[in-house]
Amino acid sequence: MQQRLPRLFTVRAMVMFVVLSIAFVLVFPTLRQYLDQQVQLEQLRAEVAAAEQDNEDLEAELARWSDPAYVEAQARERLAFVMPGERALRVADPEVVPDASAGENPAAPGPVESDDPTRPWYAQLWDSVQVAGSAGTGERGSAEQPGSAGTGATGDNGTASDAGTGTEESEGPTAPTP
Repeated sequence: MQQRLPRLFTVRAMVMFVVLSIAFVLVFPTLRQYLDQQVQLEQLRAEVAAAEQDNEDLEAELARWSDPAYVEAQARERLAFVMPGERALRVADPEVVPDASAGENPAAPGPVESDDPTRPWYAQLWDSVQVAGSAGTGERGSAEQPGSAGTGATGDNGTASDAGTGTEESEGPTAPTP
């Protein structure tokens, strides 16, 4: 008799492989979506916990603002308010060295600092706007002044200019002569 060789792939094994492949193709996307949703759910839970913590912090700060002593302390610290009859003093930090060039040209554009701490905020704001407006126009520290060459009002040295007489030889503004 002839001996049969064992088959490596039987029909039963092939059918089982096809069924498992179809099951994998059908189940894998659903399983992947489930796992992605679990990760997203954890992220959302973490966001909710952070939002709840922020909410608790804000409620605690709101409770502090209902205390008149806290409101008064914040007004003194942030806005430099003083009670009627009190005297406002501003202590300069001894570790900060004043800039030497600040005293040489006080009209130079830069931050507007008030020497008076009781000066209203809107006055400080207006000074800042004026400095910012004049910084781009060249009004401060430049040789160009109202009535310079070509206007016909006064010359650079205070005398009448030669505008319109045809004797002017240079173009543009000239430096004042001593």
